Formats: sequence, structure tokens, C-alpha cells
Amino acid sequence: MGVERLLCVSVYMEHFPILIGIATRFPEVDISVGAHPTEHVSHEPTVEELVALAQDPKVVAIGETGLDYHDPRTDRAQQQERFRCHIRAARVMVIPLIIHTRDARADTLRILREEDAREVGGMMHCFTEDWPTARSALDLGFYISFSGIITFRNAADLRKIAAQVPLDRLLIETDAPYLAPAPHRGKPNHPALIRYVAEHLAHLRNMDVTALAEATTINFLRLTRV
Repeated sequence: MGVERLLCVSVYMEHFPILIGIATRFPEVDISVGAHPTEHVSHEPTVEELVALAQDPKVVAIGETGLDYHDPRTDRAQQQERFRCHIRAARVMVIPLIIHTRDARADTLRILREEDAREVGGMMHCFTEDWPTARSALDLGFYISFSGIITFRNAADLRKIAAQVPLDRLLIETDAPYLAPAPHRGKPNHPALIRYVAEHLAHLRNMDVTALAEATTINFLRLTRV
């Protein structure tokens, strides 16, 4: 399907050795290190622990990190402290952040500013927020990444945002194994299906899919410095 490079994202630090194994087997795979905001962990990762793991040359980003307030039972203070820890590790390593935000846009942007995340930048992963949030993230030096959600019938507002993001700040992703794009919606997602996201986004922006693929590839390489 023409996929040349991909980022395998860490959500559960105890599984980090598995990611290392994948990256070792496949040189076209880069990885991140981090704990998803809603993931239960045996202990909270420290800045020092994240930095130590990020020394591996295959690690090109910190995350997935951020805030998720969708479940009202969530411990917001704990999530915020974990988020700050990840940002600080990224600043030590001078590598970008992979940001997850759900029902928490104001706090996400506030903490990014307070922790000087602009120094390292990153991506707003699987973006589903509004244009003011996208604009604020762009102002902080972040890239906006879109998934198969843009192909969903009920995602008209998101498609309008995807058409506005500057081409040099645009990324595409699968978020596999979730959010398979149409016409595969409801099935397990996998990296090869990224082509459907690229084709849909190219159509939205009235451009050739090859040109969009080249632009998003350049953006990924620039962001991760690989």
C-alpha cells in the first residue's frame, strides 16, 4: 500500500520492550515512550525513567500523553501531573510530544504553555477538537494529525478543520487498531489503511494524493528529526 515509515506509539510503559523488539526487526518503524493518560500503571513514570528509556536511538517522541476527562471518575490531578512529567522529559531529550486530548482542551493547552512545550513541539494526535484548539496548537508549534475519523459520515465539522490546517503542519495516522477508515469502518485497523485517510484528505484539500503523501512524510521527518 506504499507505506514507507511509521511510528509505533507507546501507551503502556510495561510493554516498552515489545516496542523495542518491533523497531529492531523493522528499521522503517520508529517508536515513542510514555503512558497514556487513562492507562493504569504499576507506578507513575518519573522524568528520569522516561529520559532513560528515550536514550534508545529508535525513540523519536515522548507520549502518548495528555489529558482525557471523558470518564467523570478520572483523577484529573493525577493526569495533569503525569502530563507535566512527560513534557519535562521531552524537553530534556529535545524530542517532540504526542498529545492526546479528550474533553480537556482548555487544560491541555494551558499545561502545554505552562511547561514551555513550544520548545520541543509535537503532534496533536487523532485530532477531533475545534478550530480554535487547532489554531492554538499551531501557534505553539504543534502539528495536527488526522485519523480515519475524517472519513466518517458524521465528521463534517472535522473535515472543515482538516481542510484548513497548513500543509506544512499536517500529519496522518491510523490510531490502529481503532478507527478504521471507511470503507473498513468497524473492522480492526492496521497501518496499510492509512492510504484511505490520505486519499480522503487529499480530496478534501483538492490536491493529488501523491503530493499529500509526500508533504506529510516530510512533515513527519522534520518533526521527529529522523
